[in-house]
Amino acid sequence: MKQIKGVNDFVVKFANVNGTGSASANHLFAKAIFRMGVPVSPRNIFPSNIQGLPTWYEVRVSSKGYLGRRGGVDLMLCVNPQTMEDDVASVEPGGYFVYDSTRPLAPHLKRDDISYFGVPLTEMCMREFKVARLQQLLKNVVYVGAMAALLDINFSILKDLLSDQFKGKEKLIMPNVHALEMGYQFAQDHFKCPLPIRLDPSINEAPHIRESQHILMNGNTAAALGAIYGGATVAAWYPITPSTSVVDAFSKYAERMRIDPGTGKRNFAILQAEDELAAMGIVVGASWNGARAFTATSGPGLSLMSEFLGLAYFAEVPVVLIDVQRSGPSTGMPTRSQQSDILAAAYASHGDTKHVLLFPATPRECFDMTVQAFDLAEQLQTPVIMMSDLDLGMNDWMSPPLEWDDDYEMNRGKVLNAKALEEAESWGRYLDVDGDGICYRTLPGTHPDKGAFFTRGSSKNEMAVYSEKGEDYVRNVDRLLRKFETAKSYVPVPKVHDPIPVKKPKTKLKLGALFFGTSASPSYEAVEILAAEGYPIDVMRIRAFPFHQSLDMFVHEHDIVFVIEQNRDGQMRQLIMNECHIAPDKLTSVLNYSGTPITARTIADQIRQALKTTSAEVVALHPETT
Repeated sequence: MKQIKGVNDFVVKFANVNGTGSASANHLFAKAIFRMGVPVSPRNIFPSNIQGLPTWYEVRVSSKGYLGRRGGVDLMLCVNPQTMEDDVASVEPGGYFVYDSTRPLAPHLKRDDISYFGVPLTEMCMREFKVARLQQLLKNVVYVGAMAALLDINFSILKDLLSDQFKGKEKLIMPNVHALEMGYQFAQDHFKCPLPIRLDPSINEAPHIRESQHILMNGNTAAALGAIYGGATVAAWYPITPSTSVVDAFSKYAERMRIDPGTGKRNFAILQAEDELAAMGIVVGASWNGARAFTATSGPGLSLMSEFLGLAYFAEVPVVLIDVQRSGPSTGMPTRSQQSDILAAAYASHGDTKHVLLFPATPRECFDMTVQAFDLAEQLQTPVIMMSDLDLGMNDWMSPPLEWDDDYEMNRGKVLNAKALEEAESWGRYLDVDGDGICYRTLPGTHPDKGAFFTRGSSKNEMAVYSEKGEDYVRNVDRLLRKFETAKSYVPVPKVHDPIPVKKPKTKLKLGALFFGTSASPSYEAVEILAAEGYPIDVMRIRAFPFHQSLDMFVHEHDIVFVIEQNRDGQMRQLIMNECHIAPDKLTSVLNYSGTPITARTIADQIRQALKTTSAEVVALHPETT
């Protein structure tokens, strides 16, 4: 049998039962690889219940620094009988299957094209540890020890990580180290170690990772830090997966960084509202009063918040919303990732509305864009929605360290102070003085008798006086559209990378690809795969809506443009068609909406299939399963 071989280039997947303590052990495994200096990308695929259902943890190891999912599994470690049949089937031919051999493997689970490694995890732990709960928890650590021997993980790094993890709980260090040693020694005694797939810290083919330090961080934590550094003092929320940890992290950091050094009093407020609509209402009120306020939610919350988003849009109140997208509609799959709120966010609320959207692709961008969202919201006096997702928000990603400019000053936009109000002969809250659609505003209490206006969600004239005159309404909403055009020069521009040279192209068509958010990493990899096969594809990563004019130019310069995204209906494709007036046959959808993050193989396969056709059409879909 031909076995898969590779150094720092393979996919490992753990199949566990939720609630058994496997998460910390699996994270220990991924973090050890990271500490060795080998590029790694872990993803937790977990159910929406607390305990009992299947959970998986996928670890991509890539010396080239690919951080997206590749597709396929080279080594499966399975300790969940419920899913073992599917887990065996998911292993690539020539791959490896590690399992708890306390009970014999059923005959129907045996394949002749993969290698099996049985480790009697349950038996070993029952023999060595007397407490039942400890037997279960340490079984996970035993298999990490075995994996360390099989893949040549530096054992001393694992021991150091355990010491860090249980600092202050030294009594737990010894049994955990012992469990590691049990698994490591068993593998050394019974198998030929390391396997043909292994780790080598001296090999790193990713210059962007090799040339700078990196950290492991999730996007929700990074966004929370961005809110802190961006000046947020008010957070209102209603808990919802997968956004809850944004406000949890904000609370933790605010307790350290939002305390008055003289009085010890908190300079922040965090309010858990009765629902998402109320949470957005609190944010609108706090922002109107001059605070930098935000909320975090996911798709169902976005639906509920749309009424107040419409109020903030029409009354022109700065609002920041962090949308950590998940699978919908309705409850959907609460712990699965999608990019399926694009249209709902762009046009949230009834009537004619358009909202500014930001699309981060890394934890570093979650930090930077959250800071930027507060500035944009105040400069444009409108809601700004940062579109993260579960994959980015809740999983650890290798990221350059967060950086901060100590000279940064908040850009609060066109805000009149008391002196400006004294000097002004007249002032209208919705009067466009500069022609950019952005009016001058005041904050409550700025002046004892000037600068007051009636904030309303109903139609008004330029002086904020209630009006049902059609011409007043048209003048106002046309100005809001003009302001949205102005926003194009404020938001982050798309990222364009140099094309990969192809010596003998197999097509005369000029091909392009558009993608955004967490679709970026596997898209870059897929483009490299296809370039090696003779298909050159230019790429552009969308970072914001409204779209920069360079996106429109990019589309028109290519014969076929693939729009890669993670939803069923090709929502970004629809948004581009609608906003840039692009003919449908110019844009070809590449889609995945199974709830598990899109892979490079899926993208490459769908593009290959599309290139066999004579015109650009939406290709048949192959959504991935877990």
